[in-house]
Amino acid sequence: MTDQAVDTSGTAAGSAAGRTTGEFFGRARELKELRDDIERAGLDTLAGRKAPRARVLLIAGRPGSGRTALAAELAASLAGDYPDGTLRARLTDPGGERVPTERTARALLDDLGVPVPPGAGDDELSEMVRDALSVRRMLLLLDDAADAEQVDPLLPDNPDCLVVATARGPLTGIPGVRPCTIGGLDTGSAVELLARSTGAVRITVDPTAAESLAEECGGQPAALTLIGGWLAASPKASVADVAKRLHDMPVDPKQPTGGRPLARTFRFVYESLPHPTARMLRLLALAPAGVVDAHTASALAGCSVSGAQTALDDFAALGLLRRADGRRYEVPGCLAPMMKAQLEERDRPAEVQLARARMLERTVRQLQSCRAITEPDGSPARKKLAGLPRALRFPNIPAAGEWLRIRQPALLASARIAVEDGELDTLARRLVAALVRALAAHRGTEAAAPELYGLHRLVLDVAERCGLHRERAAALLNLADLDARTGRSEEALTRYRAALDAGRAAGDPYATGRAMESVGGTYQELGDWQRASDWYGRALEQRLTRGERADAARLYGRLGAVHTYAGRYGEALRNWRASAAGYRRVGDLPGHARALSEVARVQEYAGRPEESLRTCHEAVERARQAGDVRLHAALELRLADTLDRLGDPAAARLHRSAAERLLGDEGSAYEIRSTSPRD
Repeated sequence: MTDQAVDTSGTAAGSAAGRTTGEFFGRARELKELRDDIERAGLDTLAGRKAPRARVLLIAGRPGSGRTALAAELAASLAGDYPDGTLRARLTDPGGERVPTERTARALLDDLGVPVPPGAGDDELSEMVRDALSVRRMLLLLDDAADAEQVDPLLPDNPDCLVVATARGPLTGIPGVRPCTIGGLDTGSAVELLARSTGAVRITVDPTAAESLAEECGGQPAALTLIGGWLAASPKASVADVAKRLHDMPVDPKQPTGGRPLARTFRFVYESLPHPTARMLRLLALAPAGVVDAHTASALAGCSVSGAQTALDDFAALGLLRRADGRRYEVPGCLAPMMKAQLEERDRPAEVQLARARMLERTVRQLQSCRAITEPDGSPARKKLAGLPRALRFPNIPAAGEWLRIRQPALLASARIAVEDGELDTLARRLVAALVRALAAHRGTEAAAPELYGLHRLVLDVAERCGLHRERAAALLNLADLDARTGRSEEALTRYRAALDAGRAAGDPYATGRAMESVGGTYQELGDWQRASDWYGRALEQRLTRGERADAARLYGRLGAVHTYAGRYGEALRNWRASAAGYRRVGDLPGHARALSEVARVQEYAGRPEESLRTCHEAVERARQAGDVRLHAALELRLADTLDRLGDPAAARLHRSAAERLLGDEGSAYEIRSTSPRD
């Protein structure tokens, strides 16, 4: 199940320090209250009547109070009641920005293995989530919700599911929800959590000082984890001394009362770091989606990868980062705003922008390496790959694919941030292009279509902002293709027309020709034969003017198909013959054979069976000359069908036998698609 940068700010079990032990401290009363609330009738439910939607349990508290850990502990204790598993999603980014419903729904559907149509909007995707959960018994954990508008669209219309949400306060607007509000841990649990990091001896020798320290931390698990990690790294420091130093630290008046213990503890730990290490920590606030690895930290700080890895390990030990899978780390959501504040206070904007540019450049190189590994040995891409530093190379294709899969959320976030920044457009364009190529190489354009749709929209944003007409045309064409593929023909038509305007503004004949042909294809899908033939004719005129014979032959065929659909067989025959002649001139024997086959089909529709038979024989001969066995077999079957209709079953059997001999172990012949609804 996906865990989208889960907030570790309230990890009473200590996972915020990167040392998950499975222990959980305190909160027994809250756990009992939450479990009891599951069976209690909601405020919107009549007694004795089953609830129409999933039950919602809300854990409310400040970041750092342990709300996420409590939700995770509750989910683990209820796992047996929900055999279809647990889904997790974070509704607020570490930087404090709301996660759009579209992105959350896509992640949940991906976890559920439900294909997501590219370009689908919030309503469609949230409805797909509800439909998928309507037949499952699952627990949905929604972490750090900003308000009810984020939660409500995702609520399953299935009382057999359970939703556990965490938020700062009540989710006004969702009926039947009683918030379980939490503050700091009780003194005993707080000291126990502290002892897990510092060791029991330092606590037992001065229990009063330990209780004072826990009080200075406000009983907040995140603050206790930070100070415990600092004490573990400073074995000569006494608990009493640290408690006194914390107490004497000035209070930040900008912080609300409830947030001051964590802010003060963070500042205490931060100011103890060496200057280069503290700078790296500040720069981690720039990490996309709050996900960090050694390469990201190295690029941001401008240091070696090995040095960055050592620093990340130290941060995790101090509780400043949370260990994720592999050698990745996550910035705790409760600490990210404080890191960002330090960055804004101590670093000049130009230095911050330079760090961000280094990070994006490193990401581009990693993506280029990820794609290059899929190229054949000896190709230019593989030769270029061999010249990259070892740290940027992947040993094999599976390793590169796994890296791309794991890093995909952070990579997509990096692309979004780069485009939104507006000051690094060149790097943003390179990053998006590299990500598109890597996704297509490892997953294929069909499987990666939902992600590619979002990336093409980013390209469009940059192109429109910078007045890049050629790139705008390309982005519009790509988006329109995906719209057309998912049945949004009207949207596709609008974008193809916009791409035509952009192509003309750029003086790009390929974009204009492609756009005109695509407009024609969209009208053909809509059944508007007149407009389809008009636009195909415009595209054909351009191809003929430029001497592009192969494309002209294809467009003659598309015109022939439209006229066949419309029942204009005379026009259809003229265009299909022109198509066949065009393919013959460019030496495309398979294309020539297919075009002749369509000529034969139209002749049969027009009531000229003998001509159809002669043309079909000619098509079979061209396919034989081309050496295309499957096409040859398909045309033999077409010829057999024609002979059957002409009343010659014996000859038809001979041609079917010939098709079977041609196929052998090849399997069935591929279909020569009909160009008329009559077939």
